[in-house]
Amino acid sequence: MSIIDRTKPVMVTGGTGYMASWIIKMLLEEGINVNTTVRQPSDIEKVEHLTALAQTSTGKLKLFKADLLDFGSFDKPIQDCELVMHTASPFFITGIKNPEEELIRPAKEGTRNVLEAAKKTPTVKRVVLTSSLAAIYGDTVDINLVPSGVFTEKEWNVTSSVEHNPYPYSKMIAEKEAWAIAKEQDQWDLLTINPGWILGPSVSKRKDSMSISTMIQFGNGTYKDGVPETWYPIVDVRDVASAHIKAGFTPTASGRHIIASGEAKLLDVANILRKHFGDAYPFPQRQVQKFLFWLIAPMYGFTRKFVSRNVGHRIKIDNSYSKKDLGMSYIPIEQTVKEHFQQIIDDGLLDKTASGR
Repeated sequence: MSIIDRTKPVMVTGGTGYMASWIIKMLLEEGINVNTTVRQPSDIEKVEHLTALAQTSTGKLKLFKADLLDFGSFDKPIQDCELVMHTASPFFITGIKNPEEELIRPAKEGTRNVLEAAKKTPTVKRVVLTSSLAAIYGDTVDINLVPSGVFTEKEWNVTSSVEHNPYPYSKMIAEKEAWAIAKEQDQWDLLTINPGWILGPSVSKRKDSMSISTMIQFGNGTYKDGVPETWYPIVDVRDVASAHIKAGFTPTASGRHIIASGEAKLLDVANILRKHFGDAYPFPQRQVQKFLFWLIAPMYGFTRKFVSRNVGHRIKIDNSYSKKDLGMSYIPIEQTVKEHFQQIIDDGLLDKTASGR
């Protein structure tokens, strides 16, 4: 059990990230001081939304330069912190040329660098790691490996590798590394947040989040001819941020936490968008047959093995532990999708000319 002093700063790694920005916003608005690490504090375009948040909040924000592969770069920002939230990790699904260098090494070594800094800092009492449901399963067909037919926190991804699903593999490797380091000491406890596909409005206007770019693709015609039948556990970014904070400040909380509102397929997301935004954008209206998608998958950056193991397989997740341990309640998927797309329009990230209409 760890009781965290709310007057002490909280360290959040990867502060400019889509989800980390929400964590920082919520902490600052609660009057909690934040030390956050970014690659380039001098990059005004990437950090201006954070400094703007600090100006309108009671909490104080300090920016520190750090890199996942720069050993020792987290020593300074972690000073005097009792709570560490490690969110920084590379996130690429397609276009990966060197998975070891682009994904796996930064995820694993970055986790070790942050947690080694925590081991050296006597004030640290708790570390909350942003893991993923990808650390629990790699492909949706993996549901057949689970006797109950429902993914819980007991499961680990055993089917991903450097060659197949390198991103899920990187999340599994990083989380296992974290638990191994946590067992080496008894100063602080480790909790993990394992979210599904994170959607919802962004704090910044950046387009380089996978979640935001995917939502833009729903409206710009990328999928106008249809989408494959792929199922995803979906969760609102605001719920994921809230889960981190609850995990940090709930003394009795422990272990891994699946964070997801529920499951939906891509066509469900498209139907929600059409319900609220009509025919103003070329939202997909049908599912592409698995065999056809299997043929064209490489054109969209997916392997045929991925199609075989993910398209047409339904999954089910159990989020009951997060409700019990953290007191979570979830924003409905429809609200998340609607508000996410509206924010993209409001921020000018997508317009009707871009959609070909």
